[in-house]
Amino acid sequence: MPIKIPDGLPAVETLHQENIFVMPQGRAVSQDIRPLRILLVNLMPRKIQTEVQFSRLLGNTSLQIELELVAPRTHTSVNTPPEHLHTFYKTFDQVREQNFDGCIITGAPVEHLPFEEVDYWDELCELMDWTTRHVHSTFHICWGAQAGLYHHFGIPKQALPEKLFGVYPHSVEYKRSILFRGFDDVFYVPHSRHTTVDRREIEAEKHLQILASSPRAGVYAVYAKKHKQFFVTGHSEYDADTLELEYRRDLDAGKPISLPENYYPNDDATQSPRVTWRAHANLLFCNWLNYFVYQTTPYDLSMIPEKAEEE
Repeated sequence: MPIKIPDGLPAVETLHQENIFVMPQGRAVSQDIRPLRILLVNLMPRKIQTEVQFSRLLGNTSLQIELELVAPRTHTSVNTPPEHLHTFYKTFDQVREQNFDGCIITGAPVEHLPFEEVDYWDELCELMDWTTRHVHSTFHICWGAQAGLYHHFGIPKQALPEKLFGVYPHSVEYKRSILFRGFDDVFYVPHSRHTTVDRREIEAEKHLQILASSPRAGVYAVYAKKHKQFFVTGHSEYDADTLELEYRRDLDAGKPISLPENYYPNDDATQSPRVTWRAHANLLFCNWLNYFVYQTTPYDLSMIPEKAEEE
């Protein structure tokens, strides 16, 4: 089934070239079917690239998806054209009265700041609280995962001695997790971050379950059952060249940066990066949409706040 995204969004042309079925607004409204409403809270600086990455994963399922884009009102983006934001994005205030089947909160390049010093932190906290009443399942990614664990459970982030940068092997710890149904014994995920969360603090929180981890990258996926929340520390959505672009950018800027681990064949940066995470990235999002959104979300979205009150 297709993903329904706003007419004119740059992601449309890219997805068409990749043979991913994108349905225009006019055709979608003529179908007698309720699409899953997914809210993408895009905190990444290169918003157009991020839109493509998530649209690609959400569109590669058998479900019809309606994507709504939100960016913080209290932050001025310098890497995305204002006309793009004005045309395709809404603020939290514009969607707060609505309900959604699923929500994705992306990462953000603000790890160097304490959470409370991020200029949109208060707005994000309000939004994260809102998701527990107006969203059936929420998927937090990288810094968004650290922000969610801190806000909902008081688990702080911790600085790493050096940047975690590369593609790392992971394994499923909680074998009964249907989020990882169909996964191989070892699967790979890109990471790019300076901070982490302490496994012991997560294990001490009775409402959290660690689902998967990596010997090198640490805790990867955490589940909070009450509000069907996921906290995922890696970037399965990354394109083949995302880490390379970051590496070249920092080299050109004279910043200290190591070669991304397990990324270039034979660690030779003159060769094209080797993609080892794409199949599991698609499976991860298919499982989330199928088992934690589609199969359990109410047909009438107005029932989501009511169900949240019952939990």
